[in-house]
Amino acid sequence: MSQVIIEYIPELDSMKKYPSQLFCEGNLSLLKRPKVSIVGTRSPSTYTRQFTYVLSKALSKRGVCIVSGAAMGVDTIAHEGAGSDNTIAVVANGLDIRYPVINQSLIESIEQEGLMLSQFNEGFRATGWSFVVRNELVVALGDILIVTEADLNSGSMRSVEYALKMGKEIWVLPHRLDESLGTNKLLLEGQAQVIKDIETFASRFGQAVESDIVKDDFFYFCQTSPTFDETVKKFGDRVYEAELEGSITIHNGIVMLL
Repeated sequence: MSQVIIEYIPELDSMKKYPSQLFCEGNLSLLKRPKVSIVGTRSPSTYTRQFTYVLSKALSKRGVCIVSGAAMGVDTIAHEGAGSDNTIAVVANGLDIRYPVINQSLIESIEQEGLMLSQFNEGFRATGWSFVVRNELVVALGDILIVTEADLNSGSMRSVEYALKMGKEIWVLPHRLDESLGTNKLLLEGQAQVIKDIETFASRFGQAVESDIVKDDFFYFCQTSPTFDETVKKFGDRVYEAELEGSITIHNGIVMLL
């Protein structure tokens, strides 16, 4: 059973109008993590499928929560790469309806381990305009928008329009001249940046760590490679405990995750 989100979500101030209602099912703490929105075509090439998954997984290893729309294609792959416990799926229907049906098991897994969001009451079935509403919310939640493949005049390019209005960075995968005409056009017009190397790009969010490390305030603070003194001042004995546990190392006065 879905519930109404009452607390304020600052990222949503970037929307044209803050949602009058927002329903959820799952882990609301994911909203507190660094977030990246990934969108793209429902019919991705083999190349796009591979690197959307690799990219999503690389970001997830750094504690970045992946936001997408639970649709077939790129959305599905982004959620799967992140892992159900580190992804937010925004849908265009009521949360009692698992749509598309082909993604029922994925959606059930996100309900249990991740977070499902919707602006629509239970019983509401997706329409053309509700997908547009969904897209704006997906873009608003992410710190940046990544479009891994998109045709001209596609839903993903509508998402790009939202990102441009919100002043968010837009990143894309490199494609051949006759493929992904939408993202190639963004590059040509200087509206997007290209991801040339997955690990180099993902490293801007911190170090890759094992999945069993708790993603709390201490984790995200250490991802910034703070000084030992800064870390002790903020977290006290937690620093020494983490060093003994082997989850951090201190080198030349800098704290780093292992």
